[in-house]
Amino acid sequence: METIQVKNTFKLRAFSSSVKKLRKGAIGILEVDILSARGLVSMKDKEGGLTDPYCVVKYGEKWVRTGTLFATAVPQWNEQYTWNVLDLNTVVTVAVFDDCHLSSSHGGDDHQMGKVRIRLATLETNRMYTQHYPLMVLTRTGLKKTGELHLAVRFTCRSWAKMLATYGKPLPPTIHIHHTDPITMPQVDPLWLQAEAVQRMVTRLARAEPPLRREVVEYMLDVDPQMFSLRRSQSNFQRIASLYSGATAVAKWFDDICEWKNPLSTILVHVLFLYLVCYPQLILPMVLVLVVMIGVWNYPRRPRNPPHIDTVLSYADQAQPDELEEEFDTFSTSTPDDIVKLRYDRLRSVAGRLQRELGDLAMHAERAQSLLSWRDHRVTPIFIMLSLVVAVVLYWTPLKVVVMVMGLYFLLPSRFRPSRRRTSMVFNLYSRLPSKDDSML
Repeated sequence: METIQVKNTFKLRAFSSSVKKLRKGAIGILEVDILSARGLVSMKDKEGGLTDPYCVVKYGEKWVRTGTLFATAVPQWNEQYTWNVLDLNTVVTVAVFDDCHLSSSHGGDDHQMGKVRIRLATLETNRMYTQHYPLMVLTRTGLKKTGELHLAVRFTCRSWAKMLATYGKPLPPTIHIHHTDPITMPQVDPLWLQAEAVQRMVTRLARAEPPLRREVVEYMLDVDPQMFSLRRSQSNFQRIASLYSGATAVAKWFDDICEWKNPLSTILVHVLFLYLVCYPQLILPMVLVLVVMIGVWNYPRRPRNPPHIDTVLSYADQAQPDELEEEFDTFSTSTPDDIVKLRYDRLRSVAGRLQRELGDLAMHAERAQSLLSWRDHRVTPIFIMLSLVVAVVLYWTPLKVVVMVMGLYFLLPSRFRPSRRRTSMVFNLYSRLPSKDDSML
């Protein structure tokens, strides 16, 4: 057991200590100051009551717990903890709980009031971050703000060489077979349901001083099974859609260039294109210089504080009550049959749309494959002859000329190109290719 010094001169025992051999490879020190909280809302059944809050901090295998302050909405802990950091790709978790066992009038599990996750890679070296983090809890009735937690966090680097070297090492665990033969998803799901490792952790921490209850450990470890949640599905869809927003903006910019909406920009693009065609050895250096310019341009807009829980990204503020009831339902379900029927119909509707999208993706891939598979005895010979003609033309024509002609064609204004209301001949040919839809039941 290891002793951690706190600011108010008393000592708190950590629940687990790191191996001494691992400390030699530490790249820095993490300092977490749990200062105070404000605006805490009582999570007990009695409305308008005060909370009995305490904090639990987890970093790696080390757990610490603050003292419980009785009947206050503005607790002042002022406790400091330090850890040796072995890898920046780690997360420190700080959670606040309402103690339900301090008073004999209340019983049951300790109520969770929210938690804060801070990834060390998002922290600047040797800088103290001091701010109030909102505490949010998602319940069956909706999103609830339970207060704000005042933290001070600092990462101090011991060796820049060791810190930069960790980026080239495999992620923990460093066991070779974990990366060469990882556990598959069908094997992970039973592990989530059995949770033997969590049970051992709960047993060990229950014997520690001060002890941690089961509900606290499970909340800190996020041991809830990853069942279907319509809210999380919508959130993940928006995350994927946001990744393609940059490509959409580039496509719109290219369309404006082709339409000559800004003649000066269009002329500059034409000149740059012809210059790169004549000197193709400059393409890769210019791309890398562009990447450097984008990075320098974003430097003044870099995040000033580590990220915290984003309710908009999580769709927590837009979730409907029935969706939250489904998310917090037990496994197996304890919901009445009529409500389960409604949820099942809704799930079938969502899965049906996903099924159609997967079918369209498979159809497009099969059409491309059918170009050379002789599924259509007329299209395949035509494609082979066209490929032969294009191969001969490309052999006798310099590549610079081909690229220049194709680029200038795409940069032509719409008045000099075929009408967009009519689809191209290539698209019409591709649309007529056969797929395996006709073989489906």
